Amino acid sequence: MITLDQLVKQYPTRQGLNTVLNGINLNIMAGEKIGILGRNGAGKSTLIRLISGAEHPTRGHVRRTMSVSWPLAFTGAFQGSLSGLDNLRFICRIYGKDWKERVGYVEDFAELGRYLREPLKNYSAGMTARLAFAISMSIEFDCFLIDETISVGDRRFQDKCHTELFEKRKDRALIMVSHEAHNIRDHCRRGCVINNGKLHEFDEVDSAYAYYNENC
Repeated sequence: MITLDQLVKQYPTRQGLNTVLNGINLNIMAGEKIGILGRNGAGKSTLIRLISGAEHPTRGHVRRTMSVSWPLAFTGAFQGSLSGLDNLRFICRIYGKDWKERVGYVEDFAELGRYLREPLKNYSAGMTARLAFAISMSIEFDCFLIDETISVGDRRFQDKCHTELFEKRKDRALIMVSHEAHNIRDHCRRGCVINNGKLHEFDEVDSAYAYYNENC
């Protein structure tokens, strides 16, 4: 279970503190699929980062009793002067996993060939995204976070990602932020809308979209 308890996130600006999220409460149960809607700048990506632990709240608490992924295909933790293989080693060390047990999977899934042993600064954006998704899938989590990016690579590679995430791991919890309505409708059972710093929960995705279209 993941519990968000009176979560507040503020950022300093030249005009003073900007409150992006204000008193957010939410429970995510094992295996639950939740879609989060909101206009640009509403705080969707901020919420995802708080849930993942990449950022800390200004006030309130995030309690996790299940393991949570970083946002899928997120590359912010990669070091450009290291090879793809060295980045895999580093991430596995952080999560206490054996990189040797995962390198074959990552090589096969990312389809980078010899570039897996080249510095990331020589990668294209698509190659980096493929590596990030492959590493994300090589480390199992109870809850996966998706912040817009699930369209990685060409259609064949996208189909492979879809199978790994939505079919092979269909028993896992999922929190998705997407502007593509079909993504949330296809994969989520509950919907939430962030509006003016507040989180509005709905038992059905269509009800969340109705509120979003009327109020955001």
